[in-house]
Amino acid sequence: MSRIGQSPINFQENVEVFFENKLLRLKGPKGLLEMVITNSVDVKINDNKILVENKDDTQKGKANWGTTRALINNMVIGVTTGFTKNLEIVGVGYRGAVSGKKLTLNLGLSHSVEIEIPDDIEVKMEGNTKLSISSANKHKLGQFCSVIRSKRPPEPFKGKGIKYADEYIIRKEGKKK
Repeated sequence: MSRIGQSPINFQENVEVFFENKLLRLKGPKGLLEMVITNSVDVKINDNKILVENKDDTQKGKANWGTTRALINNMVIGVTTGFTKNLEIVGVGYRGAVSGKKLTLNLGLSHSVEIEIPDDIEVKMEGNTKLSISSANKHKLGQFCSVIRSKRPPEPFKGKGIKYADEYIIRKEGKKK
């Protein structure tokens, strides 16, 4: 039995939850999120609690049960408080700027890299080397951060590149003379 799947999800009064035709819709102060629920689980909503019940007793059904519960919990957290990831740009001359819905990065290349910011993601620059990215959707936030990081991942010798603020880069020793 799934330990994660059986625990209920509590939500606040300011969150509206709609469930019809296998479509779960949550609306809160940070936005609106939707998710299609699989046939292997059933969702019950009563007095500020969401219960996810398993209908399929196979190993894959139990895995879907816990995963579905975790995804719904992330949706509840997203529409109430939201998610934030912090990135740092490390390197001499490396910097970034936000103008409108575009993120422009100067990463030591012959050209500047421009990335279109999606509508449901908010990017703030602290100085010109620290990015604070926030969204209600945890999946889209992680995907967008990985796209930014992929433009210049941190290298192991000097640590130059784009890294998460809490990431530790394992450094290598340079060449011996």
